[in-house]
Amino acid sequence: MKYQPPYTITSKIIHLIAQISENIGRLTVLEEIQDRLQLRKANRIRTIQGSLAIEGNTLSTEQITAILNGKTVIAPPKEVQEVRNAIKAYEAFQQWQPSQESDLLQAHQILMTGLIDEVGQYRHGGVGVMSGDRVVHMAPPTNQINRLMVDLLDWLNDSEVHPLIQSSVFHYEFEFIHPFADGNGRMGRLWQTLILSRWNPIFANIPVESLIYQNQKAYYEALQASTDRTDSAPFIEFILQMILDAILSSTDTAQDSGHVTAQVNVQVSDQVQRLLSVMKQEDYTLAELMQLVGLTHRATFQKNYLNPAIEANLIERTIPDKPKSPKQRYRLKR
Repeated sequence: MKYQPPYTITSKIIHLIAQISENIGRLTVLEEIQDRLQLRKANRIRTIQGSLAIEGNTLSTEQITAILNGKTVIAPPKEVQEVRNAIKAYEAFQQWQPSQESDLLQAHQILMTGLIDEVGQYRHGGVGVMSGDRVVHMAPPTNQINRLMVDLLDWLNDSEVHPLIQSSVFHYEFEFIHPFADGNGRMGRLWQTLILSRWNPIFANIPVESLIYQNQKAYYEALQASTDRTDSAPFIEFILQMILDAILSSTDTAQDSGHVTAQVNVQVSDQVQRLLSVMKQEDYTLAELMQLVGLTHRATFQKNYLNPAIEANLIERTIPDKPKSPKQRYRLKR
């Protein structure tokens, strides 16, 4: 008999799914209208900061941004390593299949490299979930982990339940099994995001983890309530509420950003808008940019197209301190 996780679909769950589906459609339209690269980057940083903060990491979004940009940050080496690992994991995670055990183990290896010895493998000893000095959950023994994870991943692969429920059930069951020596919390949150992004890619850019961090106590209470009831409904309700709140917050941010973008577009010339419309997220030489807009006269191009775009902070130089460098390239502002 195939494993079936115990959960009840409550009226609150149905209501939250309807609200999420409605609002995710609105956010998707906003994302399609505008180039959201800068916002996506900011949300990814918020996601990493929130998920790691739940585990005690103290680095700010500004410090994480600096690490992402290759800058040196004065902070505990372990916390810097956690951030670097998380950046790599979130950059790679869309290559993974949620129901593939090998992908799950690879993700853990990336997330926990340099932090623990047992990376990319299930734990070899017992583990409990602590709340202060109190053990609130004793995870299943090691000799059951392989079977429990195979059952859970098989269920994930075969289940036809709505992805919002499916991802939440998996998240709870994963935390209950606690298959790794460390990193179970951040892995569970990463994997729920992966499952949801297979339903709608926009979930890769919604910082749900940031909301969970802000409601950390309720997160653990929902996990405990589901364990006490042998029914993950309390956890599903909590997570869906966090997802809805994150979507609403992202929608507000996108709308505000859209107003700014509209104002900028009014202020810049048709030539600048034309240049921006043909550029992709890559680096260009001056000659390549001129070719994109079909110009051969360098001075005209620089005066009417390139310089106004740089002054409007819409295009940036790759070597800003040496504007006339022969290695100079240009790209959309990041």
